[in-house]
Amino acid sequence: MTSCISIRGLVMLFRGCDALNGINLDVPSGSVFALLGENGAGKTTLIRILTGFLRPSAGSCTVCGLDPASDGLEIRRRVGYVSDSPALYDWMKVGEIGWFASSFFDDAFLDRYRELIARYELPESRKIKHLSKGQRAKVALALAVAPDPELLILDEPTSGLDPLVRREFLESMVDRAATGRTVLLSSHQISEVERVADRVAILRGGRVRLEDSLADLKESICNVTVTLSDPLAALPALSQPAEVLSEQNEGRQRRWMVRNFTPENQTEIEARPNVISVRARPASLDELFVACTRGIVPETLYELQSLPLDNNERAAS
Repeated sequence: MTSCISIRGLVMLFRGCDALNGINLDVPSGSVFALLGENGAGKTTLIRILTGFLRPSAGSCTVCGLDPASDGLEIRRRVGYVSDSPALYDWMKVGEIGWFASSFFDDAFLDRYRELIARYELPESRKIKHLSKGQRAKVALALAVAPDPELLILDEPTSGLDPLVRREFLESMVDRAATGRTVLLSSHQISEVERVADRVAILRGGRVRLEDSLADLKESICNVTVTLSDPLAALPALSQPAEVLSEQNEGRQRRWMVRNFTPENQTEIEARPNVISVRARPASLDELFVACTRGIVPETLYELQSLPLDNNERAAS
């Protein structure tokens, strides 16, 4: 499968802050790829690099086969983008801003735009400044989707939308992916992402903590709770192929997020002294997100997506 976006060892250093620290990602063409992370995790910085508005400190990336550092203008012609706070000409009417934008695109743009604002129930004669936050978001979405871009980048796109329109819009992203278009979705709405995403990447502190297809994540990762008779009892490391992604201690309970947890692993734990019970169940995407952003994650996991920095980069950091 070809990659619409390919990222290798991407580093972005600001004074006093490492916004990105060795990002490696591939976004397959024709997929809905979800980028999850807390505020400050590096999502917006990554998007700005992909669209050519920032030049990275190190590493490389391609978008639609182009280098954002040298082909930023062409990338922006081929990519639709909606930020969490879209800038619109407030003095224009809903219909006028579509007519204005149509001069930059093909002849089909205006018809597609009018179809979208009709679907979103936006009055063409109303000025942008008189729209609610949710209505402004709908206008921005219509302007981004009407060119039928090869790649659609959405940064919290459903903020302010009512639940019905939000659901219809996200389902339309799945339809776009089915036609070979690609969607990169940055969102805090975990339940929405779980409904539409093909692949998920979770960022924290400028690094990719977890990245895989949503189906594989649900199949291979489980939430394991071990109840002990002695809260101070120690448990040994799980034998391979099990991999502990996060762990939390709460009194007599040990909670682990584990990839590739096997029945043999469960039997191994149950045989230990002081172990009362072992429960394992599939993990939800929400639990994975919390584990990667709040759980105590082994340092070895942090290095999975990082490339070593050379001497000059270490000095800069």
